[in-house]
Amino acid sequence: MSNAWNQTHWMKRLPVGPMTTPEYNEWWVRRVNDNIPKPIHGNNQSIEEHLRKLEVEKLRKGKNKAKEDLDSLKTDYKKLRLSMRITGLGKTSEQWREEIPEEKNKVDR
Repeated sequence: MSNAWNQTHWMKRLPVGPMTTPEYNEWWVRRVNDNIPKPIHGNNQSIEEHLRKLEVEKLRKGKNKAKEDLDSLKTDYKKLRLSMRITGLGKTSEQWREEIPEEKNKVDR
């Protein structure tokens, strides 16, 4: 397999001189340079601008994640408060002060 690879890509380069044509030279330069990625003309941002945009995007994603976490915590808190109210654990200290003597009287009877 490696031998086939070498065979398909090995190419003899003709010596530069009167035997080579300008078209061949142009083709050779284009063929070699086609392997080099060229910058996109519409995207001439500097590296600093690109990094700044990446940082802003990262912060935006972090903000969205924090917002989702906060919403989840609010939902959990509401469910907890509801269950405490249902079970009677969500009473104020004054309500507990009133209920404790009542419960003691029930036990004493």
